[in-house]
Amino acid sequence: MMTGYAYVGGELDLFAAATNWKAYFRSHIQPYLGNDVLEVGAGLGGTTRLLCSSCQHRWVCLEPDQALANRLAQSVRDGTLPATCAVMVGTLERIESQAAFDTLLYIDVLEHIENDRGEVARAADCLRPGGHVVVLAPAHGWLYTPFDQAIGHYRRYTKRSLTALTPDSLELVRLQYLDSVGLLASLGNRLLLKRAMPNAKQIAVWDKVLVRLSRIADPLVAHSMGKSVLGVWQKK
Repeated sequence: MMTGYAYVGGELDLFAAATNWKAYFRSHIQPYLGNDVLEVGAGLGGTTRLLCSSCQHRWVCLEPDQALANRLAQSVRDGTLPATCAVMVGTLERIESQAAFDTLLYIDVLEHIENDRGEVARAADCLRPGGHVVVLAPAHGWLYTPFDQAIGHYRRYTKRSLTALTPDSLELVRLQYLDSVGLLASLGNRLLLKRAMPNAKQIAVWDKVLVRLSRIADPLVAHSMGKSVLGVWQKK
């Protein structure tokens, strides 16, 4: 278990307003949500609010940052997170291997974990047969910017690098890029702006304009390019 961990990023509140993006990736992830869900790196609970519904019997918010975990627990107490949510402080090492979840979620989290291969293998041990590990992560190492470094990213991913993480007990059942139009904005930031942190106006333009365009463009390019990459594994 990780102790004394403090999240170095400052973007969680900033991206909380990206409602179009959240709705978009929800449409791709929702089919893989089972009755018992473990959300690794739950942060401020934005993904929890987006995905957790009355369909789940149990939703565990696992968060290594004590301050963020406290905010999650307060959200459960005041009803802004569903009552089915439980908050745990720590990393996946705290979860017993036979906990038997239906789904493990890593939404913009795996890139923060140094030993990502070991993490996916541990995630597989926490799944029931037929359960899913879902990873949504920033794509393309050549897009790595000061922003990535500032918020503690070890890497960005491609389809190939996600595939390489597959342990023997899992089968990769979905692999695609999302946000093809946003990819152009990220490239502009990489080459021209080189900002360590986007501002609220930039986030709003991306979410209200570019994401909506991506929802049209992504199927047209067969999800072959994008700012983010989605991988879903199923336990054999």
